[in-house]
Amino acid sequence: MLGSVNVTKRSDMSEMSVKNQPNWPYFAPFEVVIHNTPDDCWVSLLGRVLNVTPLIKEHQGEKCIRPILAMAGKDISCWFDEKTGDIQHYINPENGCRVPYCPHGPIPDVPLQVPATNWRPLGRLPWWNDPKYQIGLLTKRVRPLRIINMTNPFDKEVLLNVCCEDTFLRIQERYSFFNSNAESYTWRGIDKNIFMNKTLDENGFPDERDLFTKLGLPQTYYIPTVFLYYNDDLKYPDLSDDECKSLNDN
Repeated sequence: MLGSVNVTKRSDMSEMSVKNQPNWPYFAPFEVVIHNTPDDCWVSLLGRVLNVTPLIKEHQGEKCIRPILAMAGKDISCWFDEKTGDIQHYINPENGCRVPYCPHGPIPDVPLQVPATNWRPLGRLPWWNDPKYQIGLLTKRVRPLRIINMTNPFDKEVLLNVCCEDTFLRIQERYSFFNSNAESYTWRGIDKNIFMNKTLDENGFPDERDLFTKLGLPQTYYIPTVFLYYNDDLKYPDLSDDECKSLNDN
């Protein structure tokens, strides 16, 4: 079929299944958008986040890479078919052929869009289905979370935007930007310790913002809050203490 780039075979399905593996990190749109240069280029499509920097370097200076550079850091799902995962196609009104939909011009791995004798099938996975470019998944929704460090609750409060799919281990990783010793704290809800390998929902923090909107309340009417209690794990011992000196001497 002229113009078709869907060369995925049944034998490729196991390779492509890595896209859905559960240990992919989740990224919010505001994390993807900052990677918008030729030397650091991410895009999101159909719920996946791809680092296409190597693709840009491979096609450096070529016209086919311009549409991707123009959409660097953005979502390009509109170029693709949700059902097949392949690039969108349309019927060319001039010749009646089914051709790839490239609204901003040709992109890498898309064959000729007009009948031609030199057309050849791609013979490999196109870049949008190649697992080597995928680095994570795009979150379905961003949630606010208030984190209060109880060592100084009036001064050490952080409001984070996190992915609704994030476990608290991932949230802890995000919080480490504000506190490099985040793993030295016990994380608690109002009346119980947090399960760090579970999400906000799984720890009893439902997303009630749609309900607030329905009731005419601002979505910030209530923001889930977790409290951090410091564990004295002797990471930074006081070497001036006599007991520490004796341990150090031994």
